[in-house]
Amino acid sequence: MKLYPTIIPGCYEVELSPRLDKRGSFVKTFQATAFRELGLETGFLESFYSVSQPNVLRGMHFQLPPSDGAKLVCCLQGEVLDVALDLRVGSPCFAGYATFELSAGRATAVYIPSGVAHGFYTRKGPAMLVYQVSSEYNPALDAGVLWSSLKMDWPSATPICSTRDSNFVSLSDFVSPFRFAPTEAAA
Repeated sequence: MKLYPTIIPGCYEVELSPRLDKRGSFVKTFQATAFRELGLETGFLESFYSVSQPNVLRGMHFQLPPSDGAKLVCCLQGEVLDVALDLRVGSPCFAGYATFELSAGRATAVYIPSGVAHGFYTRKGPAMLVYQVSSEYNPALDAGVLWSSLKMDWPSATPICSTRDSNFVSLSDFVSPFRFAPTEAAA
């Protein structure tokens, strides 16, 4: 398992090492020691998955403090364009984003620190994403930023979105409660 830093401090692309044989494959998606060495969260409290059809866009999601937390995201089926958006005031990448190609055939995952929103667009589906999160879901603190307010070219201008995701506040109108900790840059 190798972790590569991205343009967003504390956000890592995780290269997994599948073991292949005539039966199929076996993939380790998390190793606490590798994450601890970089000062990353290792105490995941919930795990869940989503299944999305082609042209579905989910995002840009996060939880507000004190229920905010880190996520580890992996694609087990299909193919998605995964997006992380830095919402931490004071971050050198504040309001910037990073994209990742996640797919069943590409053994990678993304580690997303607290204060960074997450979303994805399904290129090939159905796409199944598995999430491990370091905080428990709190519906009262569930939030998001409007996906179309990011200054990026999404694969579709008219994706399939939930009403909730279509009604989030724009990035320019979002008042962030998240603060960047300089120690995150060293991680």
